[in-house]
Amino acid sequence: MRSRLFSTRTARVAASAAAVAAALSLTACGGAEDGKKAAGAGQPVAAAGSAPAAGQGSSAGTDAGSGSADGSVPSAKSPSGAGSRSGHGSQASPTRAGSGGKHGTSAGGKSTTCSAANTKVTVSKLSRPVNHILLTLTNTGSTRCDAYHYPALRFDDAQAPTDVLQSSKPQSVVSVEPGQSAYAAVRTSDATGEAGGGRTVHSLELFFANRDGGYAERSAHPKLPKGTYIDDSAQVTYWQSELDNAL
Repeated sequence: MRSRLFSTRTARVAASAAAVAAALSLTACGGAEDGKKAAGAGQPVAAAGSAPAAGQGSSAGTDAGSGSADGSVPSAKSPSGAGSRSGHGSQASPTRAGSGGKHGTSAGGKSTTCSAANTKVTVSKLSRPVNHILLTLTNTGSTRCDAYHYPALRFDDAQAPTDVLQSSKPQSVVSVEPGQSAYAAVRTSDATGEAGGGRTVHSLELFFANRDGGYAERSAHPKLPKGTYIDDSAQVTYWQSELDNAL
């Protein structure tokens, strides 16, 4: 049976804490000797569990690795907390497609999570930088959506998602207005040809992150450009509000 990329968590551990304190006092009434006081305090009850750190929000934060109750966590070859890798190479970029999403959320505005239900993802091959493809997420709904963290990618029947370029993490969540787009780039292979595992891939499955760092069960299956070649050095960026920031 083919191994699944994602494991569903069935319960979240709830954190609880209680503190009990008691104080006793004795006061001597009169006499030559001063009264003495005695006080005792109970020890706080240990927490039953610890809550996972919050994911990427409206301000900079630590990327949570925990899954959500309604999602599952990708078992990437390099955990999201691993060290950063170098950039994608040349900063030359194709013609800008126009304004994309924006960082943070507007005050008082309604927002939802970007998902397979309210977005369309397309994949295009870039001439520069070389060995790159571009993921474009377009909000097809009527409400602003937040593109959390990075897309978890599975090419063909890969047993683990594509590694992540940690240095591409934005300072805040990327919000995408209806009709607008967010971007993520994939370095598909090492330009020197020294990396192993080179192969031509034919399909892509993309999973969307929740606010807490878990991943939704429903995925997208954007069409790959013909002849897409990847190797073991492949990396994907976090979602970006501007095209230039993804390259």
